[in-house]
Amino acid sequence: MKCEICGREANSRFCDLHEEAYRNLLEKYEVWKGRLDITWNEYLRRIIENPNTGIWAKEVAKHLSSQKRRDDGR
Repeated sequence: MKCEICGREANSRFCDLHEEAYRNLLEKYEVWKGRLDITWNEYLRRIIENPNTGIWAKEVAKHLSSQKRRDDGR
């Protein structure tokens, strides 16, 4: 199986690096949601725009955001 983002070998939908970033995004979303009453899409947008966000997390956020738009037919 290949990573959906970078094409590296993967045991799931993402390689180890992107999988770790994905898990971190999920974990941190719960914190943000509890404090800001923020939607998943808004959270992803803020992650992408944040200059302090790491490259792996940004790549995952961009991928998830574009995937959501495709799923919505946008």
